[in-house]
Amino acid sequence: MKNHLSSQSSPYLIQHAENPVNWYPWCEEAFAKAKQENKPVFLSIGYSTCHWCHVMAHESFEDQEVADILNRHFISIKVDKEERPDIDSIYMAVCMAFTGRGGWPMSIFMTPGKKPFFAGTYFPKKAQFGTIGLIQLLNTIQYKWENERQDLINSAESITNALQNEQPSNGTAEESLIQAAISEYRQSFDKEFGGFGPAPKFPTPHSLLFLLSCYQIYKEKDLLNMAETTLMQMYRGGLFDHIGYGFSRYSTDRYYLVPHFEKMLYDNALLIQSYCYAYSLTNNESFREIAEKTASYILREMTSKEGSFYSAQDADSEGVEGKYYTWEPQEITAILGEETGKLFNQHFDISEQGNFEGKSIPNLLPAKKTSNSFETCLPALRDYRKNRYSLHLDDKILTSWNSLMIAAFSSLYRISQKEPYLATAKKAWDYIEKNLWKDNIPAISFRNGTRGANGVLDDYACCIYALIALYEATYDTRYLDKAVSYCQKTIQSFWDEKNGGFFLTGENNEKLLFCPKETYDGAIPSGNSLMSYNLVKLQQLMDSFPYGNLLEKQLSFQSGIAREHPSSHSMFLLALSGYLNPAEKITVTCKSQEIPKHLSCQAPLYATVRILKEPTTEYPLKNNETTYYICRNHSCLPPENNYHPAAIHSQM
Repeated sequence: MKNHLSSQSSPYLIQHAENPVNWYPWCEEAFAKAKQENKPVFLSIGYSTCHWCHVMAHESFEDQEVADILNRHFISIKVDKEERPDIDSIYMAVCMAFTGRGGWPMSIFMTPGKKPFFAGTYFPKKAQFGTIGLIQLLNTIQYKWENERQDLINSAESITNALQNEQPSNGTAEESLIQAAISEYRQSFDKEFGGFGPAPKFPTPHSLLFLLSCYQIYKEKDLLNMAETTLMQMYRGGLFDHIGYGFSRYSTDRYYLVPHFEKMLYDNALLIQSYCYAYSLTNNESFREIAEKTASYILREMTSKEGSFYSAQDADSEGVEGKYYTWEPQEITAILGEETGKLFNQHFDISEQGNFEGKSIPNLLPAKKTSNSFETCLPALRDYRKNRYSLHLDDKILTSWNSLMIAAFSSLYRISQKEPYLATAKKAWDYIEKNLWKDNIPAISFRNGTRGANGVLDDYACCIYALIALYEATYDTRYLDKAVSYCQKTIQSFWDEKNGGFFLTGENNEKLLFCPKETYDGAIPSGNSLMSYNLVKLQQLMDSFPYGNLLEKQLSFQSGIAREHPSSHSMFLLALSGYLNPAEKITVTCKSQEIPKHLSCQAPLYATVRILKEPTTEYPLKNNETTYYICRNHSCLPPENNYHPAAIHSQM
């Protein structure tokens, strides 16, 4: 039996195309049918590499008993959260309002008018561990729909009205907010194992970028120590894949030993940037090497022939989480030989007793290790692992996540001076422009020649972020001009004139229950935080910045929201710190319009570089040669014809 999902492009929806549940994609046909047949709607939201989505699918959505109840009494709709972040955002707010927590799979029950009256996440088929079973829940809701419908409708109206009423946010963009966040990080920092708070520990690289930027400004060593300790512990643990490279989504323990094994493009993009920034501040080669290892994984396993980046790899193989990534010592010795294999096992903590469900996750956490890096052993182990078990790849192309990876490769080029990284970033941007932008509007996703829904705020914000990074890697003003153009389009489509801030959806998006504003920086920075960052950067890069008043309103809007829990808004605070404490500013007046070669690789990642193709009254040529004007902390050095970062830093 096939339902209505087989023609969809989403890998997640296709995974459910042969369920006995008569799934619909999100479409008016489904809601019209619900209205015509007077049935409630069951909305299930997830994504293709989600472990608990797989569990619920196997237990319930592949089960005929569950399917019979759903097909008889409900209209069932499947949504890929990555293809429709707008739908996900609205019903995640609903789920949080009902339960105080969120996650995927998300399960929403609502009226044919799309108004929710009950929400939750994973439900087992039958009750267990104090959790109601899905069958019992479906029967209860069906009974209430038949006998107490007005109560459900009243509940739906009440929750919808509550979520629609936005409270205006107004705050002061000031240093105290940054200091409050630093205080929160100091209190929650795990001094022994790195990271912040108890397990599970998410990488949240934008928190590390914020701490590194604060160290660069305030020179307080504990800020650098928090970031460095966390970066090294994440790498040494099992969160990093020591065979194939790349980082998993989060650690289930405080040590970073046992990860939740799925790998997401956005995590690896933001982590590459974090390791690059740490390298630019410390010159610690380990950070550059980790960034390059992560990039090699992306190029080998997550990059299409056309140059775009895939979305994610699954945690499960053959229905078992982590099966693809764990080892027994005899497997290693069989491939590498007895002598090398034993040394390899010792180095990476692979033992008979194991460290995860009787098997071993390779890691570098124990103190004992040999001096051998074993790099030459890895290709054979990767090949064996690939042929041993299969691993699902979500191969859809997401505009926002691709843009984050473009920024990552741009940063990696700047710290390494390796041209292939810049070529990768340029090629990926060209792909996005060719396939995902149409009529000056980006699509959220692209797969098998099919463009997804029109982009939301995050897609625009991430594209601008990528363009700024490309400009800083190349000083090609076409990227900067495009960033300014897209910024103007974003303001036009998403800016809230009444209360400030940017809506998630705009004039070219489907009208849903309400227009949310996302400000919290979770696993991915919010669109509002990225727009704050973009506006600050553009103000610093442009001679004439037309959005000064809007930038101040945006910083005020987010400051009001962030004051309740500042460290949960780290990407915004990164923008705010850059606004209040501008980094080193390098203005280059070029002779003959020729940009100095490798300047982007010499300048620190945190510096702002402005290129003038010809002299001005304020910035003339010195000795009729290319001239550098360098300012920091409200003071400027005399103009020079050569740029020597180390010498300059010693003078300022």
